[in-house]
Amino acid sequence: MSVHNKVIWITGASSGIGASLAVELSKFNCKLILSARNEQKLLETKSECVGNPDDVVVVPLDLSRLEDVTRAYEVAVQSFGKIDILINNAGISQRSLTVDTDLDVYAKIMNINYLGTVAITKLVLPEMIERGSGQLVTITSLVGKFGTPYRSGYAASKHALHGFFDSLRAEIHTKGINVLLVCPGFIQTDISKNALVGNGANQGTMDSAQENGMTPAVFVQRLITAMNSNKEEVCIGGKETYGIWIKRFFPGLFSKMIRNVKVT
Repeated sequence: MSVHNKVIWITGASSGIGASLAVELSKFNCKLILSARNEQKLLETKSECVGNPDDVVVVPLDLSRLEDVTRAYEVAVQSFGKIDILINNAGISQRSLTVDTDLDVYAKIMNINYLGTVAITKLVLPEMIERGSGQLVTITSLVGKFGTPYRSGYAASKHALHGFFDSLRAEIHTKGINVLLVCPGFIQTDISKNALVGNGANQGTMDSAQENGMTPAVFVQRLITAMNSNKEEVCIGGKETYGIWIKRFFPGLFSKMIRNVKVT
């Protein structure tokens, strides 16, 4: 698999990782379909892409509305005739204690992060199987591998993605389709500003850990390398990525560490 000259659909392309990824992929002569809820920001991302403007199509999409997912897929696939690579990047985070979090907040997080991603994946999958090639890239999180305070709903949605795509990978391993799960650590995006607190409002502030994290530009370079290498799973970040290994080999120690670690 190489990203060169591919038709690539990116969700969550209006800012952060998605926007940086779109700009970088445009340098590889890709045809891009950019989706997110905010059409104006998508157009701003498009304006930063290099090459022929006709090779970048904006398709607004609200992943929480399953009927909107179907409509967006129809527009996306008509744009260039196929989808070579789907990058599931859209999502919403959380910053609230479990005891303070409304059930509706959990439902919203699961609808966007998990069910919306599953729905869009199931739409592009049959054509990839028929063609015998394709790549499904899903941006999850380190908390898709372990949980931390203030992220119970977010961690649950990311764990669910790992379960789904690990199962899917096993089912389609003979179909010529690469399934890549990407676990970012702290990346300098607005994800913490947009994170939901217990009553469903946005947090509105940047976490210090997020602010001091890896830049999206560095993250995207490493992600594209993983895509070109047909990796199945990759963790990208700073020292926070060590948490995966500590939990695996020293689970008792990890349990004590995560109680007091600074995660905001």
